[in-house]
Amino acid sequence: MTTDKRIAVVGPCAAGKSSLVKRLRAAGYNIRAVSQEHSYVPDMWRRVSPTDILIYLDANIESITRRRKISWGQERLDALNHRLRHARAHADFYLPTDGLSFEEVVERITAFVKGLS
Repeated sequence: MTTDKRIAVVGPCAAGKSSLVKRLRAAGYNIRAVSQEHSYVPDMWRRVSPTDILIYLDANIESITRRRKISWGQERLDALNHRLRHARAHADFYLPTDGLSFEEVVERITAFVKGLS
């Protein structure tokens, strides 16, 4: 089962946004990642295109460094999280991905979206 609802995904780098979007698009969901973490416009996620559901994927610095080779640390993550605060406050679903497998993330997100139908 898919949904016609427009889904936006935000979160810091390496939280799993791109992978989630790729998987759910292939399953027929109308979903996109918004690079809110790179914008100084607090509600960029809302301005890019209309959104029915906002999902926030989060990750701590330990998880990020396990997932991707990065040249930055906690200070930059703190800055990214500051830019993301508006999106996090308005998220319909917040999911810390630390300690979760990709399949667990997909299952939790799809269960949430299906529960809205």
